[in-house]
Amino acid sequence: MRIAVTYDNGMIFQHFGHTEQFKFYDIQDGKVVSEQVINTNGSGHGALAGFLLVNGVNTLICGGIGGGAQMALAQAGIKLYAGNSGSADVAVMTLLSGTLAQNSNPTCDHHHDHEAEHSCGEHGCGNGSCH
Repeated sequence: MRIAVTYDNGMIFQHFGHTEQFKFYDIQDGKVVSEQVINTNGSGHGALAGFLLVNGVNTLICGGIGGGAQMALAQAGIKLYAGNSGSADVAVMTLLSGTLAQNSNPTCDHHHDHEAEHSCGEHGCGNGSCH
């Protein structure tokens, strides 16, 4: 099994479509046997699902993620654990222990009253925790 986490300086990066790095964890017998940080080389949004598939990823842990990316991951057969934050390593250990929570609405395409405070570029998610 191979788990990928959107990655920025040890933490789960909060916007899947803009992530510049993933940390990959290879798992055997429920334990991490190797880890590596991989640059996306400018791949963004829709291309990231293909990037993960080519790199043998089975499971993704991330923060915010749009509906289109969720569909692309589902079509690629990649299990998604979205809406997470904090340490990437801790999230993987929590997943392996069977207690990683799944956010039922991790999308980055919703709007809030504080939209003027934050924008996610072209799709203006309006969620301050998106990045």
